[in-house]
Amino acid sequence: MARLAQLTFAISATGRRSLLARSHAQNSAISRASMRIKTSLLPIQQARTGFFASGDDKPKSKTRVPRSLSAVLLGPLLLFSLNPTADVLQTFDSTDKTAKTDRSSNTELPPQELESHGKIDDHGTWSKLVDGFEGFSAVTSAEAGKLSNKLVDLVLPEWSKLIPGYIRKLQRELNMAPGSLAAEIWEEARDPAVNPEVQYSAKVRVSEDLCDEEKTFLARRKKITAVALAHYLGIKEEDINPEDVPTIAICGSGGGLRALVAGTGSYMAAAEDGLFDIVTYTSGVSGSCWLQALYFSSLSGGDFQRTINHLKARLGIHIAYPPTAFSSILSAPTNKLLLTAMVEKLKGDPEADFGLVDAYGMLLAARLFIPKGELGVNAKDFKLSNQQEYIRYGQNPMPIYTAVRHEIPELDDAGGNEQSHASETAKAQAKKEAWFQWFEMTPFELFCEEFAAGIPTWAMGRRFQNGVNLPTTEGFYLPEIRLPVLLGIWGSAFCATLSHYYREIRPLIQSLGGFQAVDNLIWGHNEDLSKVHPIDPATIPNFIHGMNGKLPRTVPRLAYDSDYIQLMDSGMSNNLPIYPLLRPGRNVDVIVAFDASADIKTDNWLSVVEGYAKQRGIKGWPIGAGWPRPSASASTTAKELKEAEESTEAEADNKLAEAKADQARRHADDPNVKPEGGSDKSLMSQQEKYDQTANELGYCTVWVGTTQERRTDTPPPPPVDDSSSWKLMEPDAGIAVVYMPFLANEKVPGSVNPASSDYMSTWNFVYTPEQVDQVVALARANYDEGKEKIRATVRAVYERKKKRRQEMEQSMAEERQKRRVKLGIERTLAEGDHFS
Repeated sequence: MARLAQLTFAISATGRRSLLARSHAQNSAISRASMRIKTSLLPIQQARTGFFASGDDKPKSKTRVPRSLSAVLLGPLLLFSLNPTADVLQTFDSTDKTAKTDRSSNTELPPQELESHGKIDDHGTWSKLVDGFEGFSAVTSAEAGKLSNKLVDLVLPEWSKLIPGYIRKLQRELNMAPGSLAAEIWEEARDPAVNPEVQYSAKVRVSEDLCDEEKTFLARRKKITAVALAHYLGIKEEDINPEDVPTIAICGSGGGLRALVAGTGSYMAAAEDGLFDIVTYTSGVSGSCWLQALYFSSLSGGDFQRTINHLKARLGIHIAYPPTAFSSILSAPTNKLLLTAMVEKLKGDPEADFGLVDAYGMLLAARLFIPKGELGVNAKDFKLSNQQEYIRYGQNPMPIYTAVRHEIPELDDAGGNEQSHASETAKAQAKKEAWFQWFEMTPFELFCEEFAAGIPTWAMGRRFQNGVNLPTTEGFYLPEIRLPVLLGIWGSAFCATLSHYYREIRPLIQSLGGFQAVDNLIWGHNEDLSKVHPIDPATIPNFIHGMNGKLPRTVPRLAYDSDYIQLMDSGMSNNLPIYPLLRPGRNVDVIVAFDASADIKTDNWLSVVEGYAKQRGIKGWPIGAGWPRPSASASTTAKELKEAEESTEAEADNKLAEAKADQARRHADDPNVKPEGGSDKSLMSQQEKYDQTANELGYCTVWVGTTQERRTDTPPPPPVDDSSSWKLMEPDAGIAVVYMPFLANEKVPGSVNPASSDYMSTWNFVYTPEQVDQVVALARANYDEGKEKIRATVRAVYERKKKRRQEMEQSMAEERQKRRVKLGIERTLAEGDHFS
């Protein structure tokens, strides 16, 4: 963003024409240099068969941004990033012919030799990948002598001289010749002793219910949380009825390493306080997914302090620092675990691809899942299904990892002509707003609620047809997709749409004089920008391929036709992973949300959930939760709240009067509860209270929903405070949401501030041990600010559930008594006894 800001300023100056002219003059030399790289890396670019909603092999017309607009957005950025000096261009230009003539003489393993081993097919992504490495290695070998010295003297560091050697070694490891690492990986891929899942076939489970494994987990976890709740609330264990134990979930936001480190501090504080022991679910986005994966691994062993020690030891070096990254990828024992994901994915599926997100995930795994010293690396940590051993007996919460698929309505061109005019119906269809489909991954299952379908986690990575998995061309089932691929998917925020990118820099554009017209032009095409991803997301096989007519009617037609589905960071939709926690069957009572987002107030992720809850028909979500708009009054906010309405105004008034009377009756003796009248004065006081409290959210804010219908002309209730905690115990109380934003805290020594500390940027990938300690200290201090409010919320929900159970038991006992009397088994008092 800093580069883009500098570029924007440069364009606004008088020399912007000369910049474009110079870039045009250099274009031919850049093209020659980049064409060689494009040619060699062509096989690992994203395949088009799974592009978002499209699954047909033939190209389709897609809704696209005008080329001129795309150039305004992307052209300057690419020119600024890829604008080398004249000496560098001359170097590339002079070596262009040399590379072409020397390519064949410097190839260590020509295609003929590789084919003699019978390991490479003439077609498929894998053979193209190896050929690409071969060609790239030839170029680097020919140019290393003269190119390296010149570039090092100009701009490149000393280690750049080592890159040709790294490439050649990687080529040797991946050529599938006997004795190569790739051949060893592929041989083990079919070995049941190494990968037990290859013995089993998988089918798509079509159901809205939770899978059987999760139901078993819930029953076991309930027994453990009942004991932990007694300790957390200071109640005797024998007084706890498991039915009264609230189902509590913790969710962590996205935000890269900031979310990972801050989330670790928050979760550790919750564990020390006893809250984590009574939690049933954790859910994550982006960096919080990385946190969950680390916690449920041998690196942490379920100990957050070990997680922090690991982060302090590993985050001091950038994930993409070439000497360290290549060392992990090319040296034993880490090379085999890191390269397995690529070998199995590409060799096992000729149609698969290995793109930027996959490479990013490999780098993340090399930095986050390799211990210091590298000898303690554990192969079990690289499969998501292996996390079952940490939750099988209910000893830990169940982690939920999230990703989204961007469903983009397409406009099919008549006759394939881009200039042809489509029908009005087709145009209307194309203008529909794109949406994101949420996918959840647990140690048990990959599931999409919109599809109402899922597959076992150990079957991820296999191709499916008509609900059944397909074997490879060699006749065996592929092993489970490896964790490096998933790490890249979970944290692929850079796969955002052009709309997301422009929103990042729009405040800067608007602040520049004379750029209002440019901003209006670009923002006027925001609907188009929201449908274009400059960087393709990662792909996995589409498990609902060919299941037409077997899934809900809401499933898009093109979803059935795609061979692959593209998944990306779920922060593109909502940076708080609350949606999976609202899934029917999980029955979550309390959600504790740790929000370490970069834009806490601006995007207001909690408020976005309101529309989702309405769409899904979920009752109990607290209306008005989140940061209100600064300019919105309570009355304005109330009008914008849309929910189920009563059939008539009279019915609404009757329900409101009955609710007030019932409230006054039940709280007649409670001095903290003041009856609400029907006057305008009472309504205005509620609005004023909402405006006063909701606009200033602190370290811990609690909202509680209601299962009853509300009038749309009344403002949403303010957050729960000490004087209104009784609302948590109301019989019609819904979901309680505890919101804990990652804010600066004066109690923490040092100048650590999420809003101003540069190292807390989402795009920073280096944290020193001191910075890790600072972020963890801030997260723990913020938790301490709200831990008593969290405890009070949990206690109130527990008491509410206990009271509801006791009332139901009493009602059932009275009903049984009536039936027994009616049947003559028992007699009522004063009927035939000598005391009457």
